[in-house]
Amino acid sequence: MPNAMPEKPALEGLESKWGPVWETAGTYAFDRDSATKENIFSIDTPPPTASGSLHIGHVFSYTHMDLAARYQRMTGKKIFYPMGWDDNGLPTERRVQNYYGVRCDPTLPYVEGYVPPLEGGDNASSKAADQQPISRRNFIELCERLTIEDEKQFEDVWRMLGLSVDWKQSYRTIGDHAQSVAQRMFLRNLERGEAYQADAPTLWDITFRTAVAQAELEDKEQPAAYHRLAFHHEDGSDIHIETTRPELLAACVALVAHPDDERYQHLFGTNVTTPLFGVEVPVLAHHLAQKDKGSGIAMICTFGDVTDVIWWRELDLPNRTIIGADGRIIADAPAAIETDAAKAAYAELAGKTVFSAKAKVVELLKASGEMIGDAKPIVHQVKFFEKGDKPLEIISTRQWYISNGARNPDLREKLVTAGKAINFVPDHMRVRYENWVGGLTGDWLISRQRFFGVPIPVWYHLDADGEKGAVIAASEDRLPVDPSSDTPGGFDESQRGVPGGFVGELDIMDTWATSSLTPQIAGGWHSDPELFDLVFPYSLRSQGQDIIRTWLFSTVLRAELEHGQVPWKNAGISGFIVDPDRKKMSKSKGNVVTPAAMLETHGSDAVRYWAASSRLGTDAAFDPQNPKQMKIGRRLAIKVLNAAKFVYSFPEPSVSTGVTEALDLDMLAELHRVVGVATKALDEFDHAKALEVSEHFFWVFCDDYLELVKERAYGASTPEGQASAVTALRTAIDVLLRLFAPFIPFATEEVWSWTHDDSVHTAAWPVVPAGATEPSGLLPLVSEALIGIRRAKTDAKASQKTEAVSATIAGPALLQHGIEDLKAVGRIAEVTFVEAESVAVSDIVLAEQPEA
Repeated sequence: MPNAMPEKPALEGLESKWGPVWETAGTYAFDRDSATKENIFSIDTPPPTASGSLHIGHVFSYTHMDLAARYQRMTGKKIFYPMGWDDNGLPTERRVQNYYGVRCDPTLPYVEGYVPPLEGGDNASSKAADQQPISRRNFIELCERLTIEDEKQFEDVWRMLGLSVDWKQSYRTIGDHAQSVAQRMFLRNLERGEAYQADAPTLWDITFRTAVAQAELEDKEQPAAYHRLAFHHEDGSDIHIETTRPELLAACVALVAHPDDERYQHLFGTNVTTPLFGVEVPVLAHHLAQKDKGSGIAMICTFGDVTDVIWWRELDLPNRTIIGADGRIIADAPAAIETDAAKAAYAELAGKTVFSAKAKVVELLKASGEMIGDAKPIVHQVKFFEKGDKPLEIISTRQWYISNGARNPDLREKLVTAGKAINFVPDHMRVRYENWVGGLTGDWLISRQRFFGVPIPVWYHLDADGEKGAVIAASEDRLPVDPSSDTPGGFDESQRGVPGGFVGELDIMDTWATSSLTPQIAGGWHSDPELFDLVFPYSLRSQGQDIIRTWLFSTVLRAELEHGQVPWKNAGISGFIVDPDRKKMSKSKGNVVTPAAMLETHGSDAVRYWAASSRLGTDAAFDPQNPKQMKIGRRLAIKVLNAAKFVYSFPEPSVSTGVTEALDLDMLAELHRVVGVATKALDEFDHAKALEVSEHFFWVFCDDYLELVKERAYGASTPEGQASAVTALRTAIDVLLRLFAPFIPFATEEVWSWTHDDSVHTAAWPVVPAGATEPSGLLPLVSEALIGIRRAKTDAKASQKTEAVSATIAGPALLQHGIEDLKAVGRIAEVTFVEAESVAVSDIVLAEQPEA
């Protein structure tokens, strides 16, 4: 039954009132039994990283996704709208370390009932030296415990925001189901040759001691200095190079200059020896050398930066890596360093950090006279892991990769074609995807030397000497597996680590290797083929623009490799949230606003209104000290409550003659036009336009139309006139509630409940009636005349309730149909109408007012 209309409608408390009702009633539950390929709308929801707190950017982009879900539900679509939690990977590990004051040491035994030194201490223990080492299993248990707590808090925020997800359709990227999907997909990649191992230069974070993929890089400006060094040519002359990394001199394998650089063309094909170490290296040409950088000729080291890697690979150079996984100079000098003096110089570097090694090399070069002048300070871009705080190094390691088109032109072209098959909203975001595909320089490195993640499902045969041999892949029927504790088929635990036995892979998958499979995880790929066939390819992927290169690209890649098709039809890309200075808000910049307090202060409908006011792809400024858009949204939601209550207060008509008056008919015709525009906008994922046109009409409806017809609605007219006004008003409110339902779901549900026994969110989206006529233009004419009447009374310093003896109203002939309502609202006894091109109110004579 409909709810009783409150005496004083209010926004406060609506979230806690309606959230449980929707959950109990299954308002947003996926109706699988009625779903078909034709009527389903499936959403590939971004699983937020469950390691800390949500920020305002999450609220912004997730609201955009929810607007599409709510609209499509009201059009009759069966909505598949799950929620996932991305709870594995480095962010979780770092949070657990800081929160509990622990760090993982895989060599330690498991401790039953382990109690960490800290409980609930965010950032209380950020230094490794202060953290208690614990076993891998104990560490993973703490990761599990904390992510579950975080996920509960995240869910509370999402529920308060009014996300219309089906909470029964949820998953965790560390859960058994997600692990099975990720491992199965890897095994398929391995079987087809798309997944492989290779010894290669690897971007390495020395803090986390793990490999980092190209998509996880971030450039940061760092102070540095150019050091001018003298290399010795075989003809007796010196060649000067400038480098910011003299500590890598022992790893030098060549000098390189641009092939068109006339200063060095005569040197190509000859040899020089390195300062300090006396190693002979060739002088080569390559187009990536920059004539205007330093002296124009550079040393190639293994490896100082990603350009070194390209040169090393394309010029077929030897590998003389000297930096270890701990970021220090390794003990053993490269074989090319042969003389006693050179070995002694290297010995002074061994074991040092790159910072200390740089200082020592500079000291030695100055002593040998091979450093020319003083170092020249500069500031330049250096690559960091996006979650790290120290510059990345490049070391040689054996890692797992998945082919991504960087070295396969056919696959690259397929991925570009896939991008063209997806409807990007806005369309220009496709360029970012295409630029990323076109700029790939290496295959996707997916292995990580960490602990909390999906294990790579392989083992290795050990030969008679205990050395690793052939890969043993897990069988799909055993998934998920953890090779560090599970045994491969045909072996038992006693054979682990012994010659002739096996050893398990200890690396885990990069978190994107799991997140890239959200369509398969949520849709039941392999475990529920019927469901997967229903939802895939999905209708919508909604996400931020900053993860096009990671989440969007990797999902397209996995779908192409496994299914040969795109994972979704549409990709809605939200913009950034920027602060009042137009700087992007992010945790790393320290200017993030958390949403819980914001939702409490302004109300969920107001926050949703703020998010909905920005088109996809457009950055939105937010000033927490002056949230103008939220205040406007709150005002709108309150007005919806009060306007609806006012409309429902008019007496029931005594006749059932429907809408007959010209002004009422024109108002409804204009509303039908608004419905058409809003529907087209939402079909095109332009929620901001749909909100704008609906809101504009609503304020005209409240400020003008409602005022114009209220006297008639109260009965100050014929029964037919009263019936026309009341019917039109109620019809309009009914339509407006449905137009606003995706944007302000709590206020609209509250009002809807006063006259309906179902939910507005499962009600049919309004449609333009067959045979609907275009607006005649009467309503804007009458509104303009009403403004004139109000202005005349204001100018006379009279109340709007002051009666008038007479007035003259001029305007087009059509305006005559609104004269009676103008007389009533203006309290004008007699109106003289004069036909004219434009509207004007004149000669208004106010009635004599009694003396106070």
